[in-house]
Formats: sequence, C-alpha cells, structure tokens
Amino acid sequence: MTVHSSMLETVEFDDPALANQLFGPHNAHLDLLAAASGARISTRGTRIFIESPDQDVRQALCSAFMQLYELLRGGLVLSQQDIARAYAMLRADSGLNLAQIYRDAVFVNTPRKTVAARNVAQKTYLDLLRRNELVFAVGPAGTGKTYLAVAMALSMLQQHRVKRIVLTRPAVEAGERLGFLPGDLAEKVNPYLRPLYDALHDMMPQAKVASMLEVGSIEVAPLAFMRGRTLNDAFIILDEAQNTTREQMKMFLTRMGFGSRMAVTGDTTQIDLPVQPGRARPRSGLIHALTVLQNVPGIAMHHFSKADVVRHPLVGAIVSAYDHAEKNSATV
Repeated sequence: MTVHSSMLETVEFDDPALANQLFGPHNAHLDLLAAASGARISTRGTRIFIESPDQDVRQALCSAFMQLYELLRGGLVLSQQDIARAYAMLRADSGLNLAQIYRDAVFVNTPRKTVAARNVAQKTYLDLLRRNELVFAVGPAGTGKTYLAVAMALSMLQQHRVKRIVLTRPAVEAGERLGFLPGDLAEKVNPYLRPLYDALHDMMPQAKVASMLEVGSIEVAPLAFMRGRTLNDAFIILDEAQNTTREQMKMFLTRMGFGSRMAVTGDTTQIDLPVQPGRARPRSGLIHALTVLQNVPGIAMHHFSKADVVRHPLVGAIVSAYDHAEKNSATV
C-alpha cells in the first residue's frame, strides 16, 4: 500500500520478514538508495517513508520498493547491486517491469547456478542470442558480454539445440611480453584462454567441465586453430574480438556451418594490437566488421555502455574515469 502527500510517500508491506530482506542488514539497501536518489528514506516497522521534493524520484523509489518486494516474495535472491540497478532503471523508464528483467533467466541445469539478466541491456542481449545466428556484443568490461554468451551456449547444448560449444579468442598479450612459456602447445595457450575457463567453472562443476572437454562437447582453443575448419551444429564464441585483425575476423566468421550460432564479443576501447606504421590506430577486425556487416540481414549488433556494468561498483567508476581522461586528452 502506498500513501501520497506533497513531498512524502509511504509504502507499507504485509510481511515483516520480507520487508527486512528488502531493507537490508541495518537498512543498508535503504541507505544505498537514499545516496543514489538524494531522498530521505526512513522506516517504522514495515513502513518506508520517502521524502523528496522531486516527484519523479519519489515515484521511482516507490515503484522499486514494491516491485522488489514482489520479487522477494517470489523467492528471488537480490543483491545490493540488484537493488541499486532497479532504481536506476526505473528512473530511466518509469513503466519498466523488473520481473521481466530479473526473471528472464538462462537456465543452466547444474548444481552451480542459474544465470539471469541483471538489467535491460542484458535482457536485450539474451533475446538477440536466442533469435539470431550471429550476434556482435560490444561494450566495456563487466557488462556480461562473454559470460552471458557462455551461459546461453550451455543452455542450448543441454536443450540439444547444438551439439558442441567452441570458445576461442586471439592469443594477444595485453601490453606485456610474457616471453617463453613452458609445456606443450595446450599449456602454452591456456593462459590466454583462462577467462573462458573461468566462466565455464563458474557455471559448472570443474569435473563436469573437464569431462566435456575430454569428449569434445566443449572446445577451448586459440583463434589460430580455427583456420580451415567448418563448424556445424555448434555454438561458437569469439572473445576479445577487438584484438583480431581484419583477416582473422573474416576467417573466423566464415567458419560458420549449418545449424551453428556465433557470438562475437569485444571492447573497442581495449585494443592490444600493435599500431602499424603510418596508422593512427590498430586495424581491429571487430571495428571493421561492425562497419562492413551493419546492414547484413540476420546479423544482430548490441552495444553495452558503462551504465550496464554489473561487476563491483568501482568497475563502472573506473570505466567512466578512463573515458573522461581520454576525452580530455583528445582535446588537448
């Protein structure tokens, strides 16, 4: 129930236990939203009092509290980041239905976890991955580009919509020279592929991942190993695509076979390719492909922004600070 006045909104809940979950330990969730909105938020029992001269802020907070309460009633577990993102999304779109976002899950039937969209951009991305055979996802670190693609691939594998998963990325060092790496070929390239293994192990028990790698249901390989292959009935993910050359990107995209899907992910602000003489910036295959293929039917392109970062809140602040610094240096 919501009670309105000129500068005050009151929301009352019927379940004290759920209300305490919503408020957070020592009202931590309320303090978080008060800092984000500038409103004064207080409680008495199961009531929340929202005081702000801005009617839009009050309405967004009321809507956030009521919708989040219903999600908690339905058994959804919400983190502090979920609480903060709910308010931010409702400020941007007052008619947003949070349940359609937070419950739009990619179900991965393992003991480890269920992966779900955490904001509007991720929901759109998951929809594109379901509907399209080739999807480009571009955006800053921490937006879930690769993680959600891996989750979708595992989901489709379990539904027998594909027969195997192929994960690949270019073996490009990020501004460092690692020198000689010991071991056989697999051991030499594994450090470059570690982020893909991390995503798999986060969603599936390590023993299960190892078993699927052994029988070939999942393949993790550097991009150079893709040349000359035709991949049928596979979900193929190219990670760190900004570090491909134009030739590598064309080679990869033409590996698609019948019954296959592809997801190409990358961040055009983190290109580690060497700059060629006479050029202002590296010849990234991802940037070139986004231009060349933008009007090709059947190909979807999704752009994340720094507002879509779902890692630690500092990650979003770091991305913003670097963007600001780069813009200032460009004008000097």
